[in-house]
Amino acid sequence: QVLLVESGGGLVQAGGSLRLSCAASGRTFSTYSMGWFRQAPGKEREFVAAITWRGTSTFYADSVKGRFTISRDNASRTLYLQMNSLKPEDTAVYYCAGRRVPVMGVAPTEYEHWGQGTQVTVSS
Repeated sequence: QVLLVESGGGLVQAGGSLRLSCAASGRTFSTYSMGWFRQAPGKEREFVAAITWRGTSTFYADSVKGRFTISRDNASRTLYLQMNSLKPEDTAVYYCAGRRVPVMGVAPTEYEHWGQGTQVTVSS
């Protein structure tokens, strides 16, 4: 089992930066592909970024490519999302998720484990 807890959200001005963290408990974290998703009011949950078990491959939604960076530290069992050049359109609740498969997924239904979410609000 994997328990995920996000942190690092908050209020930031457009153009600013935030780093989200996802602390994982469970001995199998290092074998999970991980992802970040977000959900804005009135919208469906959407894919943001994903990373493989060892962090050697990453994939990003076009909307965040070049601005966000996903990374992981398996020793500390922590997933990160570095968000730079934030835009008001990035405002959403951000969730980390894990899946016990060797490839990354981009659909929420492909992930087995979810955190509780952390709010990110970008003001203009």
